[in-house]
Amino acid sequence: MRYRLDLQYDGTSYHGWQIQPNAPSVEAEIENALSTLLREPIDAVGCGRTDTGVHASFFTAHFDTHQEIDTQQLSYKLRQFLPDSIGIIQTSRVSDDFHARFSAVSRSYVYRIQYRNNPFYRHFAHQISGDLNLELMNKSCLDLLGEHEFFAFCKGVPSGNHYRCTVLRAEWISTNKGIEFHISANRFLRNMVRAIVGTQLEIGRGKLDLDTHKKMIQGGNRSDAGMSVPAKGLTLCEVNY
Repeated sequence: MRYRLDLQYDGTSYHGWQIQPNAPSVEAEIENALSTLLREPIDAVGCGRTDTGVHASFFTAHFDTHQEIDTQQLSYKLRQFLPDSIGIIQTSRVSDDFHARFSAVSRSYVYRIQYRNNPFYRHFAHQISGDLNLELMNKSCLDLLGEHEFFAFCKGVPSGNHYRCTVLRAEWISTNKGIEFHISANRFLRNMVRAIVGTQLEIGRGKLDLDTHKKMIQGGNRSDAGMSVPAKGLTLCEVNY
């Protein structure tokens, strides 16, 4: 029987979702908790990998077991067992063909930037100084929409050995704490969002023009794009199935 687990986590203390040798991970915490509570070895499959320090306000995983589970009771017990940095939203029974990663049709991230130091927000936003041209940055976001080979915004070789992604949404929004970059796509490459945001900041500071940005998307290299921004500002916020 297959079960779906919707959760959220503060990624500050973790080396991402996936189990790492000699480093704490969210997956290791989840598998340890499930294995202890269900009294059998449990392998959890996540909807994707998040890098070290990246957060998730919504993340989905699945696991298999031969047991019939009271999902509400399991959710309650997991909340008591897991550290405060991991929250359980719900547990539910799903069909055996559901896959947390491959059944997902889109994922959404938000990257948060603050202009002045807020100690209550310091683990969840990147602080910068200086003015940004948000109108120009949003114009450049239009070039990100649709299907492209995002080679210039990828670190390493992606799964499937191709860099093609379809971006469904990309825009900057002003908030009372600073600004936020919202992006949704059918898939994301490693380090893709952080590289896009770093490039967007160069546009906002007048260091990169729109024509160069468009050419970068159409056939640029990783060295052409901006620096990757810190992981702490990035949060996975939605997974659609």
